Amino acid sequence: MVTRASHGIFKPKPVFDLNVQTISPLPHSHLYALKDPNWNAAMQDEYNALLKTQTWDLVLRPPGAHVIRSIWLFRHKFHSDGSLQRYKARLVANGKSQQVGIDYFDTFSPVVKPATIRTVLTIATSRYWPIHQLDVKNAFLHGDLCETVYMHQPPGFVDSTKQSYVCRLRKSLYGLKQAPVVGNSPDKPAKNC
Repeated sequence: MVTRASHGIFKPKPVFDLNVQTISPLPHSHLYALKDPNWNAAMQDEYNALLKTQTWDLVLRPPGAHVIRSIWLFRHKFHSDGSLQRYKARLVANGKSQQVGIDYFDTFSPVVKPATIRTVLTIATSRYWPIHQLDVKNAFLHGDLCETVYMHQPPGFVDSTKQSYVCRLRKSLYGLKQAPVVGNSPDKPAKNC
């Protein structure tokens, strides 16, 4: 009789049948993120997306211009089963330092009413439609700005040949006071243009 054991074939022991996936921890600073290959790739993707959409122009800092800062925010995005989907880095403008009438004129909060969500979900479930979550990359980055807003170059991505230059924003950026206004009406100019 031929057995698996006589040929050296054994069932794997559950103790040794482990699959471990390490997830890079959330960095507290862009300096730590640039050292980690996963977060560095996420930052590069975000930065390249901003350059591709021509979000800003590098210009000399005008005298007396109000220049806002920007920071990097980091998140893990997970699949519905809990596995890691991707590392997400987002460049966010420090909108709380913007001045009314100078950096922006109007604000807006895009909020869906709970009754609307319930209605859509009720229709979808009653007709057995599949429901999926949608995550739009760079959702706010499609609208043009009317106001002239200057921002320091992104931390970790300062152009070495133009270190004294600042970014004159052409398109909306997360964190700006007027980002939701511009992001929700890319085909219509804002009121004060």
